[in-house]
Amino acid sequence: MFRIFARLILKAMGWKIEPVGPFPIKPKKYVVIVAPHTSGWDFIIGVLYRSVLRLTDARYLGKKELFKPPFGFIFRWLGGTPVDRSTSHNMVDEVVKLFERHERFAIALSPEGTRQRVERLRTGFYNIAKNAGVPIVMVGLDFKNKQVVFSEPFMTSTDQQQDFDHILQFFGPIEGKFPEKGLRHLIPAT
Repeated sequence: MFRIFARLILKAMGWKIEPVGPFPIKPKKYVVIVAPHTSGWDFIIGVLYRSVLRLTDARYLGKKELFKPPFGFIFRWLGGTPVDRSTSHNMVDEVVKLFERHERFAIALSPEGTRQRVERLRTGFYNIAKNAGVPIVMVGLDFKNKQVVFSEPFMTSTDQQQDFDHILQFFGPIEGKFPEKGLRHLIPAT
């Protein structure tokens, strides 16, 4: 039922329903990085596409306070997994354990870690993929063309800088809701 509602909302907002790029995703386990993350609308668009594309194994991390009553069940229903950000737990290890406990699992993260303009990508998503031995799938939220863009899954290599250059080549041209907060300025010179 929510899938039909999500399709209607996306269409009403002018978004294309069919993604661009290689879909459906083939791996049973993977890290999804979604960018550019420039607005609170990214979460809404992401949750709607998660439903439309039937990516029920894809989860996201949220601060544990969001999952408390009376509305916490909504965040779980939308694919949320609570995390305690107030302690010194090693988040990478905690998420790797989630991959070990599930036969099918994906976690969606923002490589920027914030909606603000950044000067470098965070490394948590990369270390999670590397330590869990799972591929990374890049998903661009293209607000200019109102479509979602998928990459082929790729495994981390022994050259993190080369992998990050690959990631920035993919995301750099994609315009978020606020293009000035995007990743275009980080595209490596070729």
